[in-house]
Amino acid sequence: MKKEILIVEDDKDLAEVAVDYLTDQGLGCVCAGSAEEAEECLYEYPIRLIVLDINLPGMNGFRFCERLRRETEVPVIFISARTSDTDKVNALMLGGDDYLAKPYSLVELYSRILALMRRTYGYSRNQKLEFGDIAIDQMSRSVTKRGMAVEMTAKMYDLLVYLYRHPGEVLSKEKLFTEIWGYGSESSISVLPVHIRWLRERVEENPAQPVHILTVHGKGYRFER
Repeated sequence: MKKEILIVEDDKDLAEVAVDYLTDQGLGCVCAGSAEEAEECLYEYPIRLIVLDINLPGMNGFRFCERLRRETEVPVIFISARTSDTDKVNALMLGGDDYLAKPYSLVELYSRILALMRRTYGYSRNQKLEFGDIAIDQMSRSVTKRGMAVEMTAKMYDLLVYLYRHPGEVLSKEKLFTEIWGYGSESSISVLPVHIRWLRERVEENPAQPVHILTVHGKGYRFER
């Protein structure tokens, strides 16, 4: 698998989680802990997109992007816990193509990468996912049931897609919460069962007796297509 996605993040644990998840989704990734390491990766690998943290040791993400734009137009998604409008404007004015605030869900990061790859390179993957009478359109981030639109929040959509991509796996509440709401989220894990109930009400024929989104008592949830 070609290493086409470069994650520049000095939090090693967070970077490794992102790389593992994106690799599972079929994207070849490599990570760097600093701008200097990132430059080495650009020479070593055929990088087609960079996920770039602003707060890096040494040269920060802003300076690195500014330097990068003197040589290449490779698309950049900034990630940062800094969410002020000024930081977002700086990121885009310096050549960034997108901005994702921390904490973020890995599902959202994956979706942003696909969207930017599609805009830049015409990159396409199987955009529609189906189970039962449900169809998920990844391009429009929409869901239909028997051809009729199903109303969903962004978190509900992300949760459904994540469950779909892990059929048969027993997923703990803690893992699902972390994957969808992100590390350091101010939300409580108690929001997860509520979202599960909302999803069942929308995709199950009988929400009281679900056949797709199943509870594994004492362990978490399991999705069956």
